[in-house]
Amino acid sequence: MNWLAHKRISVVDPMAGVTRDRVTYLMHVSDRYFELIDTGGVGIVDVGELSDEVDTQIRIAMEQADLILFVVEGASGVTALDQEVSRRLRRIDTPKIIVVNKCDSPKLDREAPAYHALGDSHTELMAVSVKGNRNQEELLQLVLRHLPPPDDLEAEQGEDLDEIPELKLAIVGRRNVGKSTFINQLAETDRVIVSEIPGTTRDSIDVRFQMDGKSFIAIDTPGVRKRKSLANDVEWYGLARAKRSIRRANVVLMFLDCMETISRVDKQLVSEIHQECKPCIFVTNKWDLSTNRSTEDWSDYVFKHFAHMRHVPIAIITAQTGKNVKKLINLAQSIYKQSLLRVSTGLLNRVVRAAVKNWSPPLRMNRIPRILFAVQVASEPPTIVLKCNAKELFDEDYKRYLLGVLREQLPFKEVPIKLYFRSKDSDPDQAAREEAKSQRMDVGDFDDDDFDPDEETMTEADFDTEWYSGQPITSDARQGRRMAFDLTLQRESIPTSEDQRCRQHFLRAFRYSIAQEPNRLLVKCWSMGHVLLPSLAMLTACRVRTSMSLTATGPR
Repeated sequence: MNWLAHKRISVVDPMAGVTRDRVTYLMHVSDRYFELIDTGGVGIVDVGELSDEVDTQIRIAMEQADLILFVVEGASGVTALDQEVSRRLRRIDTPKIIVVNKCDSPKLDREAPAYHALGDSHTELMAVSVKGNRNQEELLQLVLRHLPPPDDLEAEQGEDLDEIPELKLAIVGRRNVGKSTFINQLAETDRVIVSEIPGTTRDSIDVRFQMDGKSFIAIDTPGVRKRKSLANDVEWYGLARAKRSIRRANVVLMFLDCMETISRVDKQLVSEIHQECKPCIFVTNKWDLSTNRSTEDWSDYVFKHFAHMRHVPIAIITAQTGKNVKKLINLAQSIYKQSLLRVSTGLLNRVVRAAVKNWSPPLRMNRIPRILFAVQVASEPPTIVLKCNAKELFDEDYKRYLLGVLREQLPFKEVPIKLYFRSKDSDPDQAAREEAKSQRMDVGDFDDDDFDPDEETMTEADFDTEWYSGQPITSDARQGRRMAFDLTLQRESIPTSEDQRCRQHFLRAFRYSIAQEPNRLLVKCWSMGHVLLPSLAMLTACRVRTSMSLTATGPR
């Protein structure tokens, strides 16, 4: 199956009886569409006492098939199980091809004709090697020759099945919470095996279904349990497939059992959903069995364990009877539409500006954090980038505050939001300008004649983005009535032994700015390092002696 599809679809393991359900994949070869169906092994005694259910899935697949590939092992010869499968297939009129696998060398091809005894006179035989990648194209061409002639609707139906569905839903949860029962309700048939035995499902199965004229895909995943409790490689594959299904889905339905407490496995899955930033719904199943608990109590209990996911809605269903199943799909569509929305940059900046005005970011590292502007750069999930003076100045508490404001004020109330801080220095051109400034302010190269006040003055854009302090700087300042002196001494370029010379250069630049406007001075400090305190001490002394008005942004 995986060899022909060129994808990891079915779980592969040396243990017999790994596959239980019907695993399907749509193939498109030479303008023909056909569906591959992988079934469990015939005659294998299931370790979970599900042999009858597996056999039912095999029977359904054979009844639906237009062509049967009877796969045998070339290295072991004809076995008793091969003869049992042959007896079952002889009662079916469906065309068959005997595929002799594990013929890793041409020498083994000479032994393949012995398998003709398993078919009739019209059954063709093909020797292949999955491991050696032998005769794959020949087998596909043989399959195409035995398919029924194409009808007028095959191409149209194949394109419909091959196109991207309206929505992909990943159904995840721990063992025995009713995921497979929910899948069968959506498919309106016994599509997957349902059993009280934990760990019944082993493969991630894509089930396509229709609702209100729209096409959806529900991904049934294996039940998950704690890592230390994984009994074999098959269960480990199930955990890996469940995580991959979360990444593939548009919306994740996290199933919870209202009759059980929230476990470590539930928290592990919710953490995976949170890290992938996937829209999610907490689906509470088996609500018909709960008699002494209200929905409000259950919601409080869930959000007590998942406080970081309070934006996630909670749906209450009964999968066995189909109660609220359609409403759940409608809710998933609504959440998915939220994740696709985009907001204008103007609205986003107004929301961020109001949030900062309501609670300014606290001082960190002797610097005032500033948010310059905000923009949404992507959707699904909504991704917002905040341009700031230094991203390391914003802690996680303030980030959570901004996320809460954005979710409340923007149409993203039930979906995750990715929020990134980008420093102003991350702009390559800005970094080059800062490097040039630092070189000019180097101890050995600084000269009064090299100082250019026009280049060091704050621009109009800089004044416009000073709203972080509560009130925007007036237009008079932009017209030059207030002198802005931009000091960019960097710590790594100022050795400790050069403190005295640094203070001298600072005073020279300071005297130059006083000559431009003696009564007012605005000093913007970015990264003063150990030069900060003595420099501000000199500024204070000058202010006292000259009675000048001093305003400093940056470290106080």
